[in-house]
Amino acid sequence: MGPILGAVGVAAGERAVVADLFSGSARVAHALKASGWRVLANDALRFAATLARGMVQADLEVWGERARKFLAELSHLPPAPGWFTETYAVQARYLHPVNAARLEAMRQAIARLELEPELEAVLLTALVQAADRVDSSPGHQMAFLRELAPRALKPLALRLPELLPRPAAGPCLALGEDAVGLAGSIDCEVAYLDPPYDQHAYLANYHLWETLVRWDRPEVYGRARKRLDCRSHRSAFNSRAGIGPAFARLVAALRAPTLVVSFGAEGFLDRATLERMLAGRGYLQVLEVPHRRYAGTRLGIHNARGEKVGTPGPAGTMERIYLASARRLDLPSDQDWREVRKPGACPGT
Repeated sequence: MGPILGAVGVAAGERAVVADLFSGSARVAHALKASGWRVLANDALRFAATLARGMVQADLEVWGERARKFLAELSHLPPAPGWFTETYAVQARYLHPVNAARLEAMRQAIARLELEPELEAVLLTALVQAADRVDSSPGHQMAFLRELAPRALKPLALRLPELLPRPAAGPCLALGEDAVGLAGSIDCEVAYLDPPYDQHAYLANYHLWETLVRWDRPEVYGRARKRLDCRSHRSAFNSRAGIGPAFARLVAALRAPTLVVSFGAEGFLDRATLERMLAGRGYLQVLEVPHRRYAGTRLGIHNARGEKVGTPGPAGTMERIYLASARRLDLPSDQDWREVRKPGACPGT
């Protein structure tokens, strides 16, 4: 997070608009708002757009007290087991049945309240965060653990999300649009891009949260009880053939003078092609940041009986953070930023 905020900071003025086009968990967009910028957070998935509305668009001084009141009332509801509990705590074991039944009661109550969109988003964000603290998955929801994780045995507890006051720069906004389609219609000083870069679709990785937010009782399939639309909802960024054209259209459409791009070293778009696309924006610099892989990759592969039939993947991976700007920017000297290309330079210089 630090390198991303640092890169944005050298390019954005105090009252700048910063756009996060693939906001996902809203963690980066929330940190950008905390840093004082006016943030436009966008994600095409309903649950991700809801997290952005609940943690970025919603302001503490407007919704904090009312949200606390509703969360206190929801916390005292008795369990109400139904379709959600049967699907995700019995057929699949992502949650303890008691916690799932309490989630179900709370979600039904929120649906009946017919609240303002921002307040509803705050409550749904609290619900997703509470469920995430007691789930029994190895990091992503492609599978669940054979035995309930210790944290899944803890009682579900609602907490007010970490709401922030409105920045002096102005109100933030959350959208739920296709990033490529949206890119040409937004005005911002900095655009942060963290697109999907391999075959792992965000919907399949977090299908429970999408269902919890949509509350639509979708048709499900397989041992993991994924939503049926996980089979059909695929981003061009999840395809080897589609990622290059999609990323090129996105970069070409954005009017922001500075782009900050996070991309996995093992992504479908090779490094040379990615850097060639970004170099057209002017000065291009890169920082490499090592990470541990999520737990599911390190644990290996198990069959339906819980027997290990595969081997764990590599323990680490590499994130590359690119800063592409129309002007040269002075980045922190304590970080190993390297210049990739200067305007007019030939490839490889």
